[in-house]
Amino acid sequence: MKYQWIILALALTAGLITSTIVDRQAPAPQTGAPINLLKSGKESVDLYDPDDQRIRVIYFGYTHCPDVCPTSLAVLSAALKQIDNQQIDKLWPIFITLDPERDTPEKSAQYAQYFHKKIIGMTGSADQTKALAEKYGVLYMRTELEGSALEYAVDHSSYFYFLRADGTLVEKVQHTLNPNILVDAINRVLAEEDVPV
Repeated sequence: MKYQWIILALALTAGLITSTIVDRQAPAPQTGAPINLLKSGKESVDLYDPDDQRIRVIYFGYTHCPDVCPTSLAVLSAALKQIDNQQIDKLWPIFITLDPERDTPEKSAQYAQYFHKKIIGMTGSADQTKALAEKYGVLYMRTELEGSALEYAVDHSSYFYFLRADGTLVEKVQHTLNPNILVDAINRVLAEEDVPV
């Protein structure tokens, strides 16, 4: 009788583990718009547009960020100024907000343009933002700021993500103050990827 209970307990445990693994592998149900259909200003943008084979260089942040985001976008801008026009034509620099509650598509687009005319600012819904962050391992968390006019901040990881047109991650580069590190990554990725002009 004692062994029957042990076997039953093991069978239940194995069933729970199998159920958990299957649940994790099942695709999440789609709610709302697909994660790749975002907005920039008044335009809809397909992040994974197959007709646009440029390498996406994406930075996730938010417009109220006091230091890391403006620094990172300034570094991206400096890197873009160091490469030639042929290389720039093979890149699509993008800023995607992690704060869609405050950052409208117009605001994200305008913010990105402050740093470089080639950087396109985009906003998705809260669900799209969460799905994109999960897909690329972007960590972010809303932190309430008591007594502040800002009300809250969005703490987040800081990387530049290099993607193919289909959304495949090619490389990611950690936040840096040195644009040469980003230039080296751009040169490396463009040398490895066959990007038509």
